[in-house]
Amino acid sequence: MSASDTHRAIDAVWRIESARLIAGLARMVHDIGLAEELAQDALVAALEQWPESGVPRNPGAWLMATGKRRAIDLLRRKERFQRKLEELGHELETGGEWAEPDFSAGLDDDIGDDLLRLVFTACHPVLSTEARVALTLRLLGGLTTDEIARAFLVPEPTIAQRIVRAKRTLAKAGVRFEAPEGDERDARLSSVLEVVYLVFNEGYSATAGDEWMRPALCEEALRLGRILAELVPKEPEVHGLVSLMEIQASRSAARTGPSGEPVLLLEQDRSRWDRLLIGRGLAALERAEALGGAAGPYALQAALAACHARAGTAEETDWVRIAALYEALARRAPSPVVELNRAVALSMAFGPAEGLELVDTLTSKPSLKAYHLLPSVRGDLLARLGRYEEAREEFERAASLTRNERERALLLDRAGACARGEGATAIP
Repeated sequence: MSASDTHRAIDAVWRIESARLIAGLARMVHDIGLAEELAQDALVAALEQWPESGVPRNPGAWLMATGKRRAIDLLRRKERFQRKLEELGHELETGGEWAEPDFSAGLDDDIGDDLLRLVFTACHPVLSTEARVALTLRLLGGLTTDEIARAFLVPEPTIAQRIVRAKRTLAKAGVRFEAPEGDERDARLSSVLEVVYLVFNEGYSATAGDEWMRPALCEEALRLGRILAELVPKEPEVHGLVSLMEIQASRSAARTGPSGEPVLLLEQDRSRWDRLLIGRGLAALERAEALGGAAGPYALQAALAACHARAGTAEETDWVRIAALYEALARRAPSPVVELNRAVALSMAFGPAEGLELVDTLTSKPSLKAYHLLPSVRGDLLARLGRYEEAREEFERAASLTRNERERALLLDRAGACARGEGATAIP
């Protein structure tokens, strides 16, 4: 294998194994930042040794054993070396001299528990939402700071600072490397799910930049969600979130045109929807419901997505059921954004006038003042009522508020259509 092939193999191994490696080391040293440094040391060792020795049969175990060795080297320099040595790495020491590690034993049996601890630590509520997202992608996604920065269109130093501050905050707050239980677990789990869904949404509908979607972020969120579903299989909302992401991701290929322009839901070629992802999503929804989680916020949103997935054509969509599900979601997790979506469903089920009535009650909500979808939805409803001049003004206002260039172009096109006395339904 050439050196370039070896480096590509190391990159692939790191993406797959880094989260488990950091999780296992964090359990030993009880410090996320130190665990990542030790994992990076193991990666450097691989970069130095594998081009000559070849990629080991079990590369993840090799990295774990090497990381353990680095941890013990570090602890040797500390006052309480002997107790920590026995606790963390007795299997790697023989007669005071290092023996060749048993790489097959390098990965711990409870690695699933370690990953769960890492998830809960990286998404701890003591951190800001931005810090949780950055740290999660760094530790669990194995992404570099440059990759995270490019994904969110943020300067790389900003992401680096967020990650450093997040580690310091966790250390200063004395956050333990553990998976909480009981009520605390429920509270922390909501933070974890929020982070995963934020990552997915940024990939599904990019808030800024020149691209309508960032598929890599959707894929990363799906990967994290699937891992989480394996780690906590009895939590219905985890399966609800996975279902929601699977079904929404199934539309990805149909959401953009040949030049990357947005294609709205009712105009999409449904033959391009990924039936495998839809099947996975519906199965995850059934699992959430079987666990008694049908009324959970993510399960309700998944049920909404399932209504679209089950409709062979846009005309077959059960808008009455969608409106009812949004009403249930508004009771379970009330927010102006949910009400805005409910207004769209009401307009499709019972006519644009009914939807507009609800939208007009939302125009004074402070949280929606700069939310571009409020004037976008209002413009759509006005256009459907034939009030084209008012609709044009709303679409132009929405275009001025969005930071996504593709979406701005779409909204200005709709404003132009209204100026010509034309209109169409816009559902992202």
